[in-house]
Amino acid sequence: MTAPSTRPAWRRLGFAPLLGLAAFALVFACHVSVGARTIPLPVVAEALLSYDASVFEHVVIVDLRLPRALLAAMVGAALAVSGALMQGVTRNPLADPGILGLLIGASFAVVLVVGVFDLAAPALIPPVAALGAVIAAMAVWGIAVAAPGGAMPLNLVLSGAAVTAFLAALVIIANLLDEQSFEQLRVWMTGSLAGAQGGVMLWALPWLCSGFIVALTIARQVTALAMGEETATGLGLNVGRVKALALFAVVALTAAAVAMAGPMGFVGLVVPHVVRLFAGQDYRRIVPWSALAGAGYLLVVDVAARMVLAPVEISTGLVTALLGAPIFVWLVRARL
Repeated sequence: MTAPSTRPAWRRLGFAPLLGLAAFALVFACHVSVGARTIPLPVVAEALLSYDASVFEHVVIVDLRLPRALLAAMVGAALAVSGALMQGVTRNPLADPGILGLLIGASFAVVLVVGVFDLAAPALIPPVAALGAVIAAMAVWGIAVAAPGGAMPLNLVLSGAAVTAFLAALVIIANLLDEQSFEQLRVWMTGSLAGAQGGVMLWALPWLCSGFIVALTIARQVTALAMGEETATGLGLNVGRVKALALFAVVALTAAAVAMAGPMGFVGLVVPHVVRLFAGQDYRRIVPWSALAGAGYLLVVDVAARMVLAPVEISTGLVTALLGAPIFVWLVRARL
């Protein structure tokens, strides 16, 4: 006789995705509603369902707040999924695009092209960010492998810190040499959702979609790889191919996020760990749940960035760092 399931009834009935989507929809609506002037939720729904250009609140919602909410959701989902993939493939609980240098690599490449060479074409930003992320990732991996003990979690973290510090110093030097050219990048470098450029978002969308598609496609293989390379090979998995696809997905998602909003640290670290508390260790659940939770998380953080010191607005990337840094310290103490 089969033992009864110990899972809650709402999970056995498959209500978890519906509840998750409902919670995300509520957070999204609240993000659009809250601002310098709070707009009631019925008015938000009216603006989205029957837009009237003659109504001031409708214009504010559709032209200003809705694009920012969509941007926050896309960036949060991209960084959370990339962090989840990195943690699964490397079996490193501290893996994150920011900690392992991908964010600063992508940011440095964009700063170099836009600030130094004055090439600000929207179509150019995502591939430049992707190239920078790849080079930084290769540098971090190479340094970690050459260190005693190889690419163990601590070596990867230390290598990421070294590469991040080096590239951050180069960004500062470039800024000091030509402050006028870098003026437009100051806020972007702190991780900001304000003043999103529609052209960059449009060109980043293919990178975002391709990254998500690949992540969902390899989710099952990442679950096997997370159990160890020997186990995955014994199950018939082509480890090299999965790692290459995972690297593509991580780079594409990170590049899209950086191109749209600058570097947002610790999102890819915090969200996957929270998701595993209720989604388990199967990446077929972790990947989509990380996307949904990451989108909701950055929406909430962005509301806090706008409202905590209102009318002064804090860059959203600074708030993610303030929230993520203590969690990173706790993980280091608990895991290493």
